[in-house]
Amino acid sequence: MKKIKIETHLEVFDTVSELPQEIQDLMNKAQQARENAYAPYSHFKVGAALQLSTGEIITGNNQENAAFPSGLCAERVAIFHAGANFPEAVISTMAITARSLNHPVTTPTPPCGACRQALAEYEVKQKAPISIYFMGETGKVVKANSVKDLLPLIFDNSYLK
Repeated sequence: MKKIKIETHLEVFDTVSELPQEIQDLMNKAQQARENAYAPYSHFKVGAALQLSTGEIITGNNQENAAFPSGLCAERVAIFHAGANFPEAVISTMAITARSLNHPVTTPTPPCGACRQALAEYEVKQKAPISIYFMGETGKVVKANSVKDLLPLIFDNSYLK
């Protein structure tokens, strides 16, 4: 039997203020987007902000629906908006933040599995990594240099050939 070793690399920052200014600004945009989330069922608001190679910043927030699972996560709202409106732009960085209306969220909250898969698709398509910074409402911030650090065994178009 052959064994393979899978490693991921994450950086942890104690606070947003430790991040480079441009990432602090991006996280601020994600926090603003988070507050506009439509989360009447989960009471869990998520905001995402993308930095594009064009200089554009695209935001998204979770949008819930009584007909589960018709809602959409903040990360996919943002990335699909970017793909629809800026199809040739490269997504360099994503910032994600989450807040519960029921309790403080101080643990960094990563993208769900469906969002990781959607992000992986765009990373493969653009042939360039997407740095992902994620946090709760306050506290530590985690940085992944690539979606592959969050989803090391990605399913991509190479399996469909």
